[in-house]
Amino acid sequence: MLDDLVAVLTAGAAVVFLAAGATMIVRGVLGRRAVGAELAAQRIRFPAADALPADLARHAGSPVRTGGQARAYSAVIAANLAKATDGRTYSEIAADCTGGGHGDERLTRLRETAFTGQSLRGALLGAYQAWQVSLLVVGLGALFAVLGAVLLLVSLRGW
Repeated sequence: MLDDLVAVLTAGAAVVFLAAGATMIVRGVLGRRAVGAELAAQRIRFPAADALPADLARHAGSPVRTGGQARAYSAVIAANLAKATDGRTYSEIAADCTGGGHGDERLTRLRETAFTGQSLRGALLGAYQAWQVSLLVVGLGALFAVLGAVLLLVSLRGW
């Protein structure tokens, strides 16, 4: 009697793990496709190799379609932003604007540039994180599916 109960519970757990694993794999793959589609829709393209840091030259002219490419492009923006702002952050420039730079058009434009650059970087890094999380979901889904298959075998064999 107890053996039958254990077999039924094990089979039930197997079904739950198999269903969860399959769902996670599908959702993870769909998530990656959604991130890739959104990045492609933005039509972001890396500049020529001479405008890129040496470690990113392999991306020259390529469109941004993956999380890794989004992260790399955010590094390009960071480098350009550091040049444009002399390494100052948005908050530092904004503090100058409110602290005594009222009416200074150059400082206002610099603040807008810093804000736009940081916003773009944040969006691209968010895409990278979503790309990575979707990979994690696929991996965990595969693990759940394997665990479900093992539990199903155990319940069917009566181990």
